[in-house]
Amino acid sequence: MSLQRRTISVDGLTTHYLEAGSGEPVVLLHGGEFGVDAETAWERVIPALAERYRVLAPDMLGFGGSAKVVDFTDGRGMRIRHIARFCAVLGISSAHFVGNSMGAVNLLVDLTSEAPVLPVRSAVAICGGGEIRKNRHTTALYSYDATPDGMRAIVEALFLDPAYPADEAYVRRRYASSIAPGAWESLAAARFRRPGLEPPPTPSSTRAYRRIAVPVLVVEGAGDKLLPAGWAAEIAGQIVGARSAVVPGAGHCPQIEQPEALTALVLDFLAGASG
Repeated sequence: MSLQRRTISVDGLTTHYLEAGSGEPVVLLHGGEFGVDAETAWERVIPALAERYRVLAPDMLGFGGSAKVVDFTDGRGMRIRHIARFCAVLGISSAHFVGNSMGAVNLLVDLTSEAPVLPVRSAVAICGGGEIRKNRHTTALYSYDATPDGMRAIVEALFLDPAYPADEAYVRRRYASSIAPGAWESLAAARFRRPGLEPPPTPSSTRAYRRIAVPVLVVEGAGDKLLPAGWAAEIAGQIVGARSAVVPGAGHCPQIEQPEALTALVLDFLAGASG
């Protein structure tokens, strides 16, 4: 497999993405935590997916090598529309989509909207869609202070295995990404509110799932510290024909912590959704 790193302009916005393989397109959408990008999120599953599919993993706006811009009234909508235009620029009219955390939430938000814009042929939502817990781990995600210790707390929140926050090189890699020019600012700025304005609610799991008419797989990490046990089956039960699965030994990012198990689930699902 030859992994290509590419940069294009999407409606004037610099957009960096990874590409590998050939065949039906699979678009990978990373999470929304400080320090993440497409490569960090998906590098452990791209090789196996690229053996059968054309894999495209963009850095969403505000992350990695893509433009550091913020829409203060509809940040999520801007990212969704940007990915839709990214696909259009590349001539992709239909694709399988796989999202983790924020990427999964964005997928479900679009699919349950009155007018979806993403060219979704099938969707895999990994650890994104349930009701976020309020605990010290979510506090670490939302209150990042751009310090190595703050990043270590984020890494602890994301993974079940304590080896990840103990891995200084891994923490430093994510920390370096989080303080790249404009990276911290673009994510932190999205949380600004004028004095007196109530903060927005955390993403809700209550959506119009009856609107979804494509094959869906919802994946839960058995040791996810951010979402309650059983959320994946609960959501899948509201979508006609949807499936759910639980990945043992994984926290919020099974594609990193248990890549072989996650890839097997995704490939099995895509085989049924293709053709």
